[in-house]
Amino acid sequence: MSDRPHAPACERNRGPILERLREEFATVTRVLEIGSGTGQHAAWFSPRLSGVSWVATDLEARLPGIRAWLAEVPPALRPEVLALDVTRKPWPDPGAVDAAFSANTAHILPVEGVAAMFEGLGQALPAGAPFCLYGPFSRGGRHTGPGNEAFDRSLRTRDPGMGVRDLDWLDEIAAAAGFATERVHPMPADNRLVVWLKH
Repeated sequence: MSDRPHAPACERNRGPILERLREEFATVTRVLEIGSGTGQHAAWFSPRLSGVSWVATDLEARLPGIRAWLAEVPPALRPEVLALDVTRKPWPDPGAVDAAFSANTAHILPVEGVAAMFEGLGQALPAGAPFCLYGPFSRGGRHTGPGNEAFDRSLRTRDPGMGVRDLDWLDEIAAAAGFATERVHPMPADNRLVVWLKH
């Protein structure tokens, strides 16, 4: 379908992300994805993670595009779709979920939205559940490379509320919501897949 929303980055990063998710989600059964965007990740991951069902979420306006991508997934494996604005409380009930995933959201959401994402997941996930967040990050106030530094500048020029987030700050936000850092996986193009576990 040519009218589906399309993010080229999703096609570039989906393979390396899937490789890590197979490790991190080896024992989980139902994943809540925050900010599914175009829906490409949900459409790619859901039929390739054995035994895992997927719940795709985003703002109401994005859901038609997500559903257009998910239409290619076999019905038995097709993710559920749920309207979710992380900043609006209470969150709609996603049902029983035991893991969460989000890609390229932390640098788009304002800082209040990032905190709201962790807070909501802290309430939605049980103890021991992993939250995997993919994207570019800085650490200790320093960018990990010139590409991310330039990307950060471009984001802040477009919207002062956007920006590459610092992992030290994210760890503080995560801890306040009941999460502890478990692993940080280096990924291509100077990105990371960060894994927090719910206390």
